[in-house]
Amino acid sequence: MKLFHRRQFLQLAAGTAGPSIVPWLAHAQTYPSRPVRFIAGFAAGGAVDIVARLMGQWLSDRLGQPVVIENRPGAGGNIAVDAVVNSAPDGYTLLFVGVNNAISATYYDNLKFNFIRDIAPVAGIMRLPNIMEVGPSVPATTVPEFIAYAKANPGKLSYASPGGGTSPHMSAELFRALAQIDLVDVPYNRGMATGAYADLMSGKVHMAFDNLPGSIELIRAGKLRALAVTTMSRSALLTNVPTVSEFVPGYEASAWYGIGVPNGTPTEIVDRLNKEVNAGLADVTLRARLADMGGQLLPGSPVDLAKLIGEETEKWAKVIRMVNIRSE
Repeated sequence: MKLFHRRQFLQLAAGTAGPSIVPWLAHAQTYPSRPVRFIAGFAAGGAVDIVARLMGQWLSDRLGQPVVIENRPGAGGNIAVDAVVNSAPDGYTLLFVGVNNAISATYYDNLKFNFIRDIAPVAGIMRLPNIMEVGPSVPATTVPEFIAYAKANPGKLSYASPGGGTSPHMSAELFRALAQIDLVDVPYNRGMATGAYADLMSGKVHMAFDNLPGSIELIRAGKLRALAVTTMSRSALLTNVPTVSEFVPGYEASAWYGIGVPNGTPTEIVDRLNKEVNAGLADVTLRARLADMGGQLLPGSPVDLAKLIGEETEKWAKVIRMVNIRSE
């Protein structure tokens, strides 16, 4: 029997595998060879943008190629998801994923994609509380005082949100329903940093539930007043600020962040990205910067992130049905 030389064997293997497999293997081995896009569904200056830029810089350093942040705000982050779903599954387009994606699965009726089917999870980044905050003109320093103020002024108080189907929006709607008060939603569809903070400080809107990183410096400066955090336990950054659940039984909400890619992205690339994200979460400097935002880090596998997405999708589906609110 004639023995094959190694070159002949590789040629035969390549021919058997077919043209669709070998290019992907070669591509994965050389990844990345050009800049990577990292698409975030919210405007620059907000919490999502802050975390995306921190992680993007880390990945740039680790991958040896620029990771360019692209902000595509609107529709609760779904404009960004649609852009990624329709991108090539080659590892050069990443999606900043979050709880808004789990909410949108039920909140929106006419999405052009199925998030769980069309986006492959890569790695979690962090979970963090939303913060219930008011401007200086609001005569309430506690959650019970705000509830009493709202009940004395039904339909006259408003809350800022970055648009329907977002974590701050649903945090406020859950609070409204459980506290049995009447609040008016004022959406800032291009992100809280595009006017919501200024309007809170001036009294044009009265209250907001915001991702903690977006508001923490304003709270520290005394420009906004923190009434409560939305998680079941208090924040290590604001230990004197109670939880909403201390006054409104059954209340719990949190934001969480991670990274996804178009479904069909080679496993080798997903694993490489997962490895680099987890290395960032273990890095002393990056850990400290993320911890300063009040979040809990979420190291783990793509399967871990997939589990979180599934659990949160189910949870917020129940909440949306309870508060009876959907996109218009």
